[in-house]
Amino acid sequence: MSAPPVALTIAGSDSGGGAGIQADLRAFGQMGAFGASVITAVTAQNTVGVTDVHVVPAATVTAQLDAVLDDLPVAAVKTGMLATSILVALVADRAAAGALPRLVVDPVLVSATGHRLLEADALAVYRERLLPHALIATPNLEEAAVLVGRTLTTTEHAREAARELASLGTRYVVVKGGHLEGEHAVDVIATRHGDEHELTATRIDTDNTHGTGCTFASAAAAGLAAGLDPLAALEQAKRYVTRCIAGAANWRLGAGNGPLDHLGFTA
Repeated sequence: MSAPPVALTIAGSDSGGGAGIQADLRAFGQMGAFGASVITAVTAQNTVGVTDVHVVPAATVTAQLDAVLDDLPVAAVKTGMLATSILVALVADRAAAGALPRLVVDPVLVSATGHRLLEADALAVYRERLLPHALIATPNLEEAAVLVGRTLTTTEHAREAARELASLGTRYVVVKGGHLEGEHAVDVIATRHGDEHELTATRIDTDNTHGTGCTFASAAAAGLAAGLDPLAALEQAKRYVTRCIAGAANWRLGAGNGPLDHLGFTA
């Protein structure tokens, strides 16, 4: 058997295990990729909220990147929590140099419980220096609203935001519709060349959605690492995250927004 493709996550750690590095590595493995990691922040969090964040020094993030990229044949990269403008710029510089192939940017700005996970002054760096080098960007509705600087409340608003973000240079922008109401969860896709697509799944009635964004972006990166084209990777990721949500729909893990079933415990 040949070695699996390597996918790299550059993200924060979630002590509760539901999101961040922990979710990324599970998704990579389930989608057939060998996962490597660069940890940008250590968070103290659970299903209820985030109580503390320790940002990893830029020199240590750089050392982790060097250690992985100098040795492993990384085929795709996913970013999550980058925390500061310094770390966003650091990753953007690596992307600009061509060191981060098939880059999926999940712009983690605020936790689901409202804790800010990115410094305000890093937004401009995201828009101007990182997003132009992304193959795929996967903001949810709230993250897209922050990035475009206006409130988004409808699927048409999401579509307009996707177009605007794609104009910055990102080849595929997916604005996820999980925060909207309706029978179906609709994600809208806009490409740099003006094409538009949708990903649709039946909405699952559950509070256990912690880590859906991380899982979706990581599953997409794993698909890219395996050689799928971007749309096929996104369609596969949508199916995977829907399955993970369905598997954990009736779990009672923690007092708040519970995690997904990555490993098929209830399949």
